[in-house]
Amino acid sequence: MGGPVRRSVGLPACSRSQGPESRSASKAGRPPWRGSPLPGTWPSSPPGLAWPLALRPLLLRRCLPESGRRGGGRRGFPSSSAGGAGVAGAAPGQKPRQDKLSPSEFPQQLCRQQAEESWALQPGPSHTPKTFRAQAALWYCRQLYTYLAHLLKWWSRYLQRKFTKTHSVLAAVDLLGYCAEKWTGETEPARKMREAYEDLFWRHHVKYILQVSRDNYCVLRAVLFQIFNQGIPLPPWMKAIDVLKLPEKLLYSQGCNWIQQYSFGPEQYASSNTLGKLRKCLDALKNQWMEISGIKNPNGRGNLCSALFGDENVERQMFEAVKFIMLYQVIEAYECVNNKERVPGFFHLLFLRDTSSDPLSYMINHLNAVGDKRGLDQVDLFLLGYSLEVKIVVYRLSKFNSKDFRVNYTEACQRDWHEVSLLTEDDQHYHIPVTQI
Repeated sequence: MGGPVRRSVGLPACSRSQGPESRSASKAGRPPWRGSPLPGTWPSSPPGLAWPLALRPLLLRRCLPESGRRGGGRRGFPSSSAGGAGVAGAAPGQKPRQDKLSPSEFPQQLCRQQAEESWALQPGPSHTPKTFRAQAALWYCRQLYTYLAHLLKWWSRYLQRKFTKTHSVLAAVDLLGYCAEKWTGETEPARKMREAYEDLFWRHHVKYILQVSRDNYCVLRAVLFQIFNQGIPLPPWMKAIDVLKLPEKLLYSQGCNWIQQYSFGPEQYASSNTLGKLRKCLDALKNQWMEISGIKNPNGRGNLCSALFGDENVERQMFEAVKFIMLYQVIEAYECVNNKERVPGFFHLLFLRDTSSDPLSYMINHLNAVGDKRGLDQVDLFLLGYSLEVKIVVYRLSKFNSKDFRVNYTEACQRDWHEVSLLTEDDQHYHIPVTQI
């Protein structure tokens, strides 16, 4: 009697109990569900008996005998002769020996057929378990290497930000050298920019340039840096009133309760303590301004400016304070317009825009996005110079050979106001031109 049938190979039900037809088919040396195989070929696998690719090497190693794995023929299988001898061991000229398959031997025969078909359909080197494990180990090592590389890069950047003090305003470099390094090639924009830089060098006597970080605070940073570096004193109107009490004045005295919707740039600050945060920003601006303006030595002011504009938190507090001072000036001008009082002309341009027809819309649509999604517009530069009481001169290199190449944003300036200069190539990012060091 044959041994028990192995269910792990997916044996069909017809092989478990053989009837007369099955036994006659087994005597003929072929499975009962197939016709006569072609001479010299193995029968095909039964329907639904398709081994997964990952299990075929294991099935081949388990089911085939050692002689079958190492013998001749196609990939370790005995070859069949052209005369129709489909079974190995038949001598030439003799009738092929047809072995009778017992129920216990039938699963091994299926494994041989299935393994032979899988190797025949997959050309190339043999996928033995050893090579499969080697490929899996290689894939794992590559994934581990990629993960460790990304982790090392992240930690290096974190440690650099943590322990290396970066400056938002770099040291002065030669103007023409900066232009030659940035604008290369013979395209029309590159030639136009080189001509603009040369005109700036020879006609306007700008010899150096201070590069400012290219973010949405760059205008405020460039203006404040020059104010502190030149030692410009605090504006008289900021000395006459207590700027720290401006938030409470607008909220309680003038009924501007909507200033609690003020947004602090990319910080997206949302809290009921908006007034307290605004007071901290105004206090930081006033203290830093008074401290630096009190230093008479230019080198001392320069060193303090470099340290101050290397602290991102202090920088952001000062920028938000300047934004709030601009909002305060807009509120004061709006009340003057309603009372038929005279105001500088740029305020009329500001209120003519649909997005800034009143102080609330100006804050929501413009000021709240400054530092986060956008910078200052051209009309905002008038307001910035008016609020800080400085003359702002901008060299717009994209407007070279036109009247807008050098623009003065000083409509309502006084004679004693100091001048700060800006340089821009695209009206979005600004740098600091320097005539002498």
